[in-house]
Amino acid sequence: MRKMFILLIKTIGIILGIVVLYVALGYLLPFIEVSAKDDGQKKEIPIYIYTNGVHTDIVMPVKNDLEDWSTKIPFANTLSKRTDYNYVGVGWGDKGFYLDTPTWADLKFSTAFKAAFWLSESAMHCTYYKVMKEGDDCKKIMISRDEYKKLVTFVDDKFDKDQKGNFILIPTNAVYSDNDAFYDAKGKYSFLNTCNTWANDALKAAGQKAAFWTPTDSGIFLHYK
Repeated sequence: MRKMFILLIKTIGIILGIVVLYVALGYLLPFIEVSAKDDGQKKEIPIYIYTNGVHTDIVMPVKNDLEDWSTKIPFANTLSKRTDYNYVGVGWGDKGFYLDTPTWADLKFSTAFKAAFWLSESAMHCTYYKVMKEGDDCKKIMISRDEYKKLVTFVDDKFDKDQKGNFILIPTNAVYSDNDAFYDAKGKYSFLNTCNTWANDALKAAGQKAAFWTPTDSGIFLHYK
């Protein structure tokens, strides 16, 4: 009995140690900035980082001469089916969080546990916007054509695709509004690889300022004050 008690205490100690280390690294590592890489080209394409307070999206023009996202993320897949949107926001995350947890009040332990420990699938959340308004939750970044090409490749590669190369729509009523839709994605969400980690890596892929590593949206935005 005494050995079991000691083992239990050690196990609890290890778990608490991991939690404390994670919180410490999650707070400190975002302050280490990965500097932008200037390719010497004109910065002519606007993108945005946008947060809902928890989750960061990468927002891009719906269409330009380099990429037309509406051919891959059809307007018809939104409830509004409007075709006059100018921007599309894309975020990667845990499918359970996206589809089963519309608010924090709906969060289940099973959903959180699966998400934290690589036990569930991932999804892409795509949201169309007519205009983007800069503020504390939305920052504009001007990038070059080559940087945008790299960003497009990074984002496109995260979508799961069918045999014809099309993005795979997730049929669901769990959309957030009339301007968004969900698609199957590659990769596993975890406490080490979060939605914000993905957005931060997207900025790195495009040669933009980013945190060394961050699990939170604040770790990204502190470099764009």
